[in-house]
Order: sequence, then C-alpha cells, then structure tokens
Amino acid sequence: MELARPEDHGFDRARLARIDALLDERYVASGKLPHAQILIARDGEIVHFASLGAAREGGAPVDETSLFRIASMTKPITSIAFMMLVEEGKVALDTPVHHILPEFKGIGVYDGGGGGVPFVTKPTAEPMRMVDLLRHTSGLTYGFQNRSNVDAAYRASKLEAWYDNLDLDGFVAALAKLPLEFSPGEAWNYSVSTDVLGAVVQRIAGKPLPEVFRERIFAPLGMDDTFFQVPADKLHRLTDCYTFVPDKGRIMYDRGEESAWARPQTLTSGGGGLVSSALDYHRFCRMCLNGGELDGVRLVSRKTIELMTLNHLPGKSDLATMSRSLFSETQNAGTGFGLGFAVTQDVAKSMIPGSVGEYYWGGMFSTAFFIDPVERVTMVFMTQMSPSNTYPIRRELKTLIYSALT
Repeated sequence: MELARPEDHGFDRARLARIDALLDERYVASGKLPHAQILIARDGEIVHFASLGAAREGGAPVDETSLFRIASMTKPITSIAFMMLVEEGKVALDTPVHHILPEFKGIGVYDGGGGGVPFVTKPTAEPMRMVDLLRHTSGLTYGFQNRSNVDAAYRASKLEAWYDNLDLDGFVAALAKLPLEFSPGEAWNYSVSTDVLGAVVQRIAGKPLPEVFRERIFAPLGMDDTFFQVPADKLHRLTDCYTFVPDKGRIMYDRGEESAWARPQTLTSGGGGLVSSALDYHRFCRMCLNGGELDGVRLVSRKTIELMTLNHLPGKSDLATMSRSLFSETQNAGTGFGLGFAVTQDVAKSMIPGSVGEYYWGGMFSTAFFIDPVERVTMVFMTQMSPSNTYPIRRELKTLIYSALT
C-alpha cells in the first residue's frame, strides 16, 4: 500500500494526526473499542491510513491485512449488483417485487392482531416495487426494531437467523406470510429490504448470490478479501468482534479463530453478511467515486451512480419526516435516501461538516464509509463493536477529517 503526501491532496498532515490521537486516547487505549482502522483518500489516493489495537485478544496488532465483519456495508454492494441487472434490461426500479418474487403477491398491511392472535391485514395502497427495497420504503422491518407486533413476529419465527434455518428462498416465502408495517412508499423503516433485494438478484441471475458477487463485482474489482464465508487460509486474519452490554461493558461476540463467519450462511444476507478489509472496501468506494469504473473495469455507468445517489424518498422528503425506525445507521436530520445509500441533503441540519450529495452508510459493528463527490474525499472506518450507536465516533471522525482539509 502506497500513501500519497497529504499536502499534495489538500490535507493538513498535523490535523490528520488528530484522528489517530482521538482513536487511541478516547477509544482504543480506554478499552471502549478493541481496535480501530481508518483509511482516508482523495481522488482515490490514500492520504492517511492508521491501525490501532490488537486484532485478537492478546494477539498481533491490526494491520492492512485484517478482516472485519462489515454488516450493513454489504447493502450498497447488493444495490450495485441489482443496478447492473437494471442496466441489462432484466428488471426496472418500478417493477413490482412480486413479478420476480411471486411469494409477495397479495401481501397485506398490518391492521390488527399479533401476540398470539391471528394478524388482520388490509390491501396495500400501491404494490411494493424494487425502488422500495432499495430505499427502505417497502413496509418491511427488522426483528431488532422492537417496535411493533410485526417485528415481534420476525423474532418469534427466527426469520433473520443466518445459520441452520431458512435459505434465501425459504426466507422470502416465510417473510411474505407476515404483514407489512405500512403500505409501500408511505414511510421509511430500516429493514430486511436489502436481503429481499439479494433474493431478487439471485432469482434473476439464476445462481447463488455469493457467486454473483464474486463473478460480477469482487473479481473484476480485485476485492479478493471480501466474502460471505471466510476461507480457511484467511481465517487467521479475521478480527475478534464484541458487543456492548450495559453495566458490563464490551464482551466477546464472535471470536475470530472460531467465527461463525467461517461457516457457510444458510441464509445468505445481502443486507449484512459480508466480511471485508479496509483496502477492499476502498476499491469499492473508488469505483463509486469514479462513476462506476475502476482500473479499466466498468460495473455500472456514470449515470447509474448519479441516479443511485439522488434522494429517492417520496416528495423529496427526508428521514426526519419519513422515518418510523427506532434504529438505523444514520441520523435523520438533513438526510435523504438513495438507492442503497443515505444521502446528505442539508448540511446545516446535519450539524456535521460535509457536502450536499455526500453518500454513506455503516454497519452494526460500528464500521462506516462515506463518499463525498464534491470534495472527492472517501473514508473507510473499521472496528468490531455493536451496536453501532454505542459511541458518537462517526460524527467525530467526519468532523476531524473535514477540519483537516486546506
């Protein structure tokens, strides 16, 4: 890995050093995070790369070869895979989901019941369309939202269990038997929408989702360290993963050496199942920043990237107005949503430095990325601590990154 001189790309080297100090003193040395890694680039050139902490308990330090569970940073990759099929004329944004997944034909909206009482439903005002899956306006939810009788039914049926339960087709069939929380397009809720989108990609492609990703995205982009199942010869590079428990602090969630991610997922999660490295995800960000192309390989067109990074919420609304979600990987103020990404609409409302049109997302284990097409700055941040709202680290990192621009 070659580092460019920050000064040649409009960054103040001393101010970038503040980022390492914050990560070390506030988070890693204090024990709040087990480790941290950050990659900052401008125009695709890496201007800052820092690794702190141990990859595993009592083990070697995190380095550029370390692997991390990126959780919902899987979603933009699934969205790109879908848009490749759109470009080939195999599906469209306004295609009703049941045209590809007939299991969803006639799905209704919650109108009563649950908690041991049969559900009562009413018809949807509009059919669920592919755009609803991409922008999370489908009416679907996550079991961890803990907000309604519908998400309680997700938990009771163990819909989102990746191992030894349902495969992707079985997941779609079981999900379609439960009601939606709202009629598609009426609200925004962080949900299994992108997992369903992965089922759409798999169904259209006619092959397993991991094969689609490997053949059409990872191999062409040279993302050789990104996969749903960590190969045996790379398992030694997978970091330990933790979760925060009130009154106990961080506890082990998944040990790298005996990780669940070393086993094949029964339910391949296009919404959250991938493992990757900072350098691999940087290549994905570069492709997006370059308008769909990297090193002579084009995945999608420049206009498709432009379309994906517009705000697609109905009526050009924002999450502060439309969100019913108790949890997502973004704040709501000043934020719209595109086709797989949150999109900054109003920097002042966000109260964090940035640019209009910047797009980003994060993962449950506190990983994060952003792409700023105005400043042409990208960031990839890796650590392994859930839930991702435990600490305000994403806001702090963005503030320090933009404060280092000259």
